[in-house]
Amino acid sequence: MESKSTIIAFTVGIIFIGLFIWGGIGNRETGTSTQRTSMSTAFASGLTASETFYDFGTISMKNGNVMKEFTVTNTTDQDINVLTVLTSCMCTTAFVVEPSGSIKGPFRMPGMGYVPPANERIASGESRVIRVVYDPNAHGPAGVGKINRTVTLTNAAGAVLELEIQALVTP
Repeated sequence: MESKSTIIAFTVGIIFIGLFIWGGIGNRETGTSTQRTSMSTAFASGLTASETFYDFGTISMKNGNVMKEFTVTNTTDQDINVLTVLTSCMCTTAFVVEPSGSIKGPFRMPGMGYVPPANERIASGESRVIRVVYDPNAHGPAGVGKINRTVTLTNAAGAVLELEIQALVTP
């Protein structure tokens, strides 16, 4: 009987620790941008961004689309070929803004229609702007509440850099 109590106490303790860790990860400020670059991801892809997370705060469906531009830089001594730019949901669209001002895209969620390859070569030391547009009306009335969306850039070696947006959508 005592060993059963010990197992239950141990299990409850593990659950408590897990909830504590999970709660700490989910605790983010609203209305701010924060650098949240995963070091292994940034080093693996060779691309870095001064910020990889942006919180729009509270946005209203009636005000329409919101946009955030992330600057991505090749910090290696070699060119990087970004093969794909993909979004995590059809409500989010991404574009690559080249130094000349020309725009590639739209890039969207795979499996929901044609997504063009990015095929964007970023030379050593160069940067590109990744324009992320979120449509709070895309899901209709069911789309209110907290959202988290990502844009994933994948290079020719298969390494990724993720950019994330968050918002609290109201009617």
